[in-house]
Amino acid sequence: MDSNLRNLKDFFTLYNKVTELCFSRCVDNLSQRDLGGNEDLCVDRCVTKFARFNQNMMKVYVDVQTTINAKRMEEMEEDARKAEQQQREQEKERLKEAAATAVLTPVQPPVAGNLSM
Repeated sequence: MDSNLRNLKDFFTLYNKVTELCFSRCVDNLSQRDLGGNEDLCVDRCVTKFARFNQNMMKVYVDVQTTINAKRMEEMEEDARKAEQQQREQEKERLKEAAATAVLTPVQPPVAGNLSM
């Protein structure tokens, strides 16, 4: 799902939940056309409370997520260093094996004297 669409869906879900909760807490009389003074004040307080809670929760989430991302980056860098070290050690082993299996053949000195053309 597109991230913008998902964000919009999340926003409307949260909006609907807050609206439902604040309505059920604050509205007592459905026969009036407008909210009464106490109901209006209750709705304002309810919405403000949830907005502040959501803002504080998002601040904590951003802080925690930043810490988690930094830790993941450190782990990835450490894994990359270990892989590089292991690759160097494997290369050294290959060079040692190649040197041990290399056969040196003696070179015959040229014979002096009978040179035919």
